[in-house]
Amino acid sequence: MKKPIYKRIVLKLSGEALRGKESHGIDQSVLISISSQIKEIRDLGVDVAVVLGGGNIIRGHENTDARGLDMDRSVADYMGMLATVINGLALQDVLEKMSLPTRVMTAIEMQRIAEPYIRRRAIRHLEKGRIVIFVAGTGNPYFTTDTTAALRAMEINADAILKATMVDGVYSADPLRFKDAKKFKKLKYIDVLKKGLKVMDATAVSLCMDNKLPIVVFNLNKEGNIKRVILGEKIGTLVQ
Repeated sequence: MKKPIYKRIVLKLSGEALRGKESHGIDQSVLISISSQIKEIRDLGVDVAVVLGGGNIIRGHENTDARGLDMDRSVADYMGMLATVINGLALQDVLEKMSLPTRVMTAIEMQRIAEPYIRRRAIRHLEKGRIVIFVAGTGNPYFTTDTTAALRAMEINADAILKATMVDGVYSADPLRFKDAKKFKKLKYIDVLKKGLKVMDATAVSLCMDNKLPIVVFNLNKEGNIKRVILGEKIGTLVQ
């Protein structure tokens, strides 16, 4: 049997991924699928941390008004952070129903529902085989959950970020809109930045580049893909 090529990973999930076929909110069948795939790699002995977005509930920074009364960016970002907490609790619930021990760690203190994020405590949870779910972003406005994933990955000494998306890798253009879009099997960090490719935001990519942390972009919708990435199969796009 193949052995995992990564010992510890950060799985980055967008809020939209949790929405599934729904127009908003959380599709329970998607949560079950994701949790089953996480169980597969946890059973291989891989340490798993998860960073969640909140776009299935609210994308506050997109809130505009016809009269020009745009929402303050800080307010919008804090609303988005709270949305990630909702998603994190939902994922925790399904994982624990599958007998997987988890901890939700939040960058914004809310002691009744989640632990405050403390780096050493997060690492200890991983060492004990618990799945750690990072929510509330970095706790600061103006930073995306992509940046959170890169930051947390470095802090917990992860071997890679697995960026789960709705398409099977990184393309030169949106493959759902442009049939001639070219898929990249491998990319360098600097090429992602120069070409403005939609992998992760520029801050996150720069952090990964500075710390030589690989990013694997792959299709979440295909069952078993997380395990395939962990076992080193050539799927999606590798950024390194």
